[in-house]
Amino acid sequence: MFRFTRFPGGVHPRGNKHAHSCPTVYLDQFKTVRIPMLMHIGPPCTPVVQPGDRVEVGQIIGQPVGALAAPIHASVSGTVRSVRKEVASIGSPVDVVEIESDGKETVHESIKPPIVRNKAEFIQAIRDSGLVGLGGAGFPTHMKMRPPAGKEPDILVINAAECEPYISTDFRLCIEHPDEIINGIMQVMKYMDIPRALIGIENNKILAADILNEELMKIRLNANLRPNIKVVQLRTLYPQGAEKMLVYALTGRKIPAGGLPHDAKVMVLNVGTVRFISKYLKDGLPLIRRQITLAGSCVRTPGNLSVPIGARIPDIIEAAGGLSEEAGKVLMGGSMMGVALDRLDASIIKNNNAILIYNRKEAAIPPETQCIRCARCVFTCPMKLMPTVLDNMARNKDIEGLRQYHVQDCIECGCCTFVCPAKRYLVQSIRNGKAYVKNAQAKEAAAK
Repeated sequence: MFRFTRFPGGVHPRGNKHAHSCPTVYLDQFKTVRIPMLMHIGPPCTPVVQPGDRVEVGQIIGQPVGALAAPIHASVSGTVRSVRKEVASIGSPVDVVEIESDGKETVHESIKPPIVRNKAEFIQAIRDSGLVGLGGAGFPTHMKMRPPAGKEPDILVINAAECEPYISTDFRLCIEHPDEIINGIMQVMKYMDIPRALIGIENNKILAADILNEELMKIRLNANLRPNIKVVQLRTLYPQGAEKMLVYALTGRKIPAGGLPHDAKVMVLNVGTVRFISKYLKDGLPLIRRQITLAGSCVRTPGNLSVPIGARIPDIIEAAGGLSEEAGKVLMGGSMMGVALDRLDASIIKNNNAILIYNRKEAAIPPETQCIRCARCVFTCPMKLMPTVLDNMARNKDIEGLRQYHVQDCIECGCCTFVCPAKRYLVQSIRNGKAYVKNAQAKEAAAK
């Protein structure tokens, strides 16, 4: 099924899917893992282990605080070496539990398939698993399953677009685990009482779409089931995989400004998320591994890897074949929306789908020049904003102007910066503007 409803703007960055055809390789036997207590949107977890404690695979080491948090589990068995504060990839200090692996991968005695008989038990099981959105945002999945009354979803949207350059983990999941993906979708539809599902995938990934369609055909022929699930091939256009763009392209519905998918009566889950749900309901193992794409000009052997959460990036690079030259920049995530790390010695977290490592030449940042008023940023903005105006207001800390021009609607996709001939740091500036508005709102609320 093809659907070419398109959102405004968008760009066509070079794909650079160098790991596209590389099967997923499982890497284990890391000597140590360092697991941060904040790997989701929401408050950090509280460490419940101490140095010297013995831990096993799947054991809770971080207890969630508040409804928005998700528990964190040990990804290896061994001994807790330390619990200390470190600066996380997001720039804030968090508790980090360092575990020295014993190499035995002993599974904790509490690990068993959850008992799920109804919606409430299903949502509780999802929270107990520690699942957060695996598309990159890290929003706790159990919270998506608790929409306000009257906003219950009637469409399940599965994000398999993977429009970011370099990243190919979702593509490999569709090829390697189509049975688990379809089963996970059916489980969500069953327990959340959602009548139909749409799998959105860009039309440059025909093999993945064909394999998913074949799996649906097998279910219809062998299991005599007729799940209302459709694979929809979408126009290849960045940022097709962004939540608002994907929902509009698949359903024609618009998520309102400042709203969430449930405001359009839609639930959006990443293809990796539903695959994990299928596995978890069968084996009870919580979210302790992450599939990532390792790529970039410095990487000797690009590939797709399954690694334990908390594995150190240098250890992963060494296990995967090392670097061909000195690293100039390391990104956690894709080249358009990824976060630049201040050091190579960081750990893999739940919502990390790629590590990109560039040489010094590619990492060089061109100097800014004056805006030439070409309006390319305006024409390419998928949210119909005026990036150059927001840029000026952010630099001048014009809080009211930023509000008037809807700075909080920016999804930070990077299209404006990508096309700017003056090399303006538009996304960085707008991100600062959003922070200024957020801080101003907090001060206003405190003053009342």
